[in-house]
Amino acid sequence: MERIVECVPNFSEGRRKDIVDAIANEARAVRGVRLLDVEMDANHNRCVISFVGEPEAAKEAAFRMAKKAVGLIDLNVHRGEHPRIGALDVLPFIPIRGVTMEDSVRLAREVGMRIADELGVPVYLYEAAATRPDRKNLPNIRKGEFEGLREEIRTNPDRAPDFGKRELHPTAGATVVGARPPLIAYNVNLGTADVSGAKKIAKLVREKDGGLPAVRALGFALKDRGLVQVSMNLVNYKVTSITKAFDAVSEHASKLGIPVVASEIVGLVPEDSLPPDPVNRLKLENFDPRQILENRLRE
Repeated sequence: MERIVECVPNFSEGRRKDIVDAIANEARAVRGVRLLDVEMDANHNRCVISFVGEPEAAKEAAFRMAKKAVGLIDLNVHRGEHPRIGALDVLPFIPIRGVTMEDSVRLAREVGMRIADELGVPVYLYEAAATRPDRKNLPNIRKGEFEGLREEIRTNPDRAPDFGKRELHPTAGATVVGARPPLIAYNVNLGTADVSGAKKIAKLVREKDGGLPAVRALGFALKDRGLVQVSMNLVNYKVTSITKAFDAVSEHASKLGIPVVASEIVGLVPEDSLPPDPVNRLKLENFDPRQILENRLRE
């Protein structure tokens, strides 16, 4: 059986296409790896790159991309809406075919150790690869972001990394590496410039504040569009579906008198996560059927 793992690294650069292309080209150059998707967001100042490959090839591609990002991205001058602690901010391995979660954990730990040893970037392990229960959830690790972690990693034993020294790389910060099931990055855009409404709705729908299970959410301003956004990670779409998340945000927005303008899927999604006629049902913006993972794998 063919063995396929997916990797979806998130980098702290969403405005300079030449930098994103240079990072993506590192994956293209590895035999046995296929680049599936590159998404850039200028407001978040972040890109999400998706690729699949045979496990060892995927591991090599991930390391090469990390090395390129460390050389090109400086967190000291990086500004964006999305929380981040590193140039390569987060690196998940996702089992797709002929690969177990345990295999993905091994890949995560091996590449994490290599990033720390060879690039001098401290690494935290999360989700299925986590070494401590409190590090399963990504927001716990990213608390304080690059600026806050710079001091905490040195002075607070609780913030010591899993691999590497207790000091941030001076420009590339730290990296979070792990293994997880497919996650859906899903945003709902609201027709107001007042970000307080988006922040209020995000708090109502996210799991940690008593909202929907398996949902993480933040409220952001999309300043260039005069809109705000409820930005969500659906960490288990079989527990809370895209449709359920959209309906919950829409209901809370309606109570606040805020219109829902559109929604968007960032990166790729499993076929069974979408409702019938998803574009109309979810007011999807710029959706391409090639964003369906199975369509890419069939190509």
